[in-house]
Amino acid sequence: MMADVQAKRVPPGTIDTEMAGRAVRRIKDYLMQYPEQSLIRVAGEHGSEDPLILPREAVSLLAFILAQAAEGRGVTVIPSHAELTTQQAADMLNVSRPYLIKLLETGEIPFRLIGKHRRITYEDLQNYKRRDDAKRRAAADELAQLGQELGI
Repeated sequence: MMADVQAKRVPPGTIDTEMAGRAVRRIKDYLMQYPEQSLIRVAGEHGSEDPLILPREAVSLLAFILAQAAEGRGVTVIPSHAELTTQQAADMLNVSRPYLIKLLETGEIPFRLIGKHRRITYEDLQNYKRRDDAKRRAAADELAQLGQELGI
């Protein structure tokens, strides 16, 4: 069974924008200076403690979060295996809940039932979104091509 904690959200304005901006610049500079390092050692301010050792990808994710915070935006971190309610999934796709349920019932997006409640993994939702975005781009490209052929 999956853990109950599905996401960590930091609302806009929670992190000081100036501090976040300084931190993200320092992290990016460090990552560019040491591109081959897979483990990043973070020393304490006083230098007397053991350094914190972090995977490069975690530091890159932190830099992304700080960059968003520096712009005054909120951030939500969701594990790929997280399970979403139909309302959460609909909100993420920016569609109505009834429309999302049609996508589930037609097999466009996999889901599982917990009692009578549908749950969608974040990963499956993102896979659907990528497929849907690709279909939309292909349709737009076709329309543009047709417009060129017709001289529109």
